[in-house]
Amino acid sequence: MTHLTPTHAARFATATLAHLGREYPYKMDLVLTGPEDAKPPRDHHPIFHGSFDWHSCVHGWWQVLRLARRFPDLPVAAEIRARADAMLVPDKVAGELAFLDRPYSAAFERPYGWAWLLTLHAEAEAHDAPWATALEPLAFAFAARFHAFLPKLTYPLRVGTHFNIAFALLLARNWARVRDPALVTLIDAAAMAWFADDRDCQAWEPGGDEFLSSALTEAHLMTVVLGGDFPRWWGVFLPRAASEQPATLFTPATVSDRSDGKIAHLDGLNLSRAWSWRAIAAALGPAHPASSIAEAAADRHLAAALPHVTGDYMGEHWLASFALLALDGL
Repeated sequence: MTHLTPTHAARFATATLAHLGREYPYKMDLVLTGPEDAKPPRDHHPIFHGSFDWHSCVHGWWQVLRLARRFPDLPVAAEIRARADAMLVPDKVAGELAFLDRPYSAAFERPYGWAWLLTLHAEAEAHDAPWATALEPLAFAFAARFHAFLPKLTYPLRVGTHFNIAFALLLARNWARVRDPALVTLIDAAAMAWFADDRDCQAWEPGGDEFLSSALTEAHLMTVVLGGDFPRWWGVFLPRAASEQPATLFTPATVSDRSDGKIAHLDGLNLSRAWSWRAIAAALGPAHPASSIAEAAADRHLAAALPHVTGDYMGEHWLASFALLALDGL
C-alpha cells in the first residue's frame, strides 16, 4: 500500500504554491447584477482568487497547510506559513463573507465549496497560528447554509461532479463532529433517509467528466454514519463486491486528454475512488471477504492517477488535494 511520503509532499506543495496566487485563468461563480460587478477576481475574493476557481483555491490552501503540518521540515513549509500569515487574516475573510451577502448568492459553491471551506477551517485549527480564528466566521456561515439547505433537499444529488451531496456531507460531518453536533444529527438523518435502503447498486459510472464515484462516495459516507453496522449495509448495497462486480467500480478510468479540463476530471475520479476504497476496506475490517479486494482496487486506482497529478494545469490546479486524500485520508 502506498502512503504519503516527504517526496509526495514536496511535489504537491510546490505545485500548489505556484497556483494559489495565480489569478488567471480564473472561472468566476458570479451572477452579475450590474456593470459595477465586472471586477477582477481578487476584488470579489480577497483570499480565494487563485487556482482557476474558488473551490480549488480553498482546498489548495487545505492541502498546503496539511502538508506543512505533516512535514514541518519541508523546504516549502516556511513559505506556506508566511503566505498563510498574509492571506488568512480577518480583513480578507470579511471580504469573502461580503460576497455571500450578494444577491443570488445562496447557491454559491453549493455544496462542494461549502464543505471544503469547513475542511480548511478544521485544518487551520490544528496549527499554532491565528488562521482558524480568522476563518471561523466564514466557516460558521457555510455551516449555517448546510443547516438551511439540507431540510429542503428532498432528493439526494448522486452525480459524480461538484454537486454530489455524499461527498459534501462526508467533509462537513468531519468538521461538525466537534464543532456543531446539531449539524451531525442533520447530516446523519439525511444520509439515512436517502441511502439506508439502497440495494444492489448498478454503478452506472464513470460519466465522461466525473471526479467522484456516486456509488463509492455514498458508501464512504455511510462508513461514518453507520459505524459498526456498515458491513451489513454494504452486503446489500454491493452484494457482489467480493467477486469484483460491478466491474466498473474496480477498474480505473481511462483519461484520453489531460489538457481537456473536464476529461481530466477522470484522474480525480481515480484518486477519489482510491480514497473511498481504502475507507471502505477499513470499515469492513480485515476478516471481511471484500476487504482485501477493496484494498487492491484502491492501489490500482492510485497507481493509475498518481503520476498525472502534475504536468498540465487543467489537472495540476486541483488534483494534488485528491491525491492527498487518497494517500493520507481526511
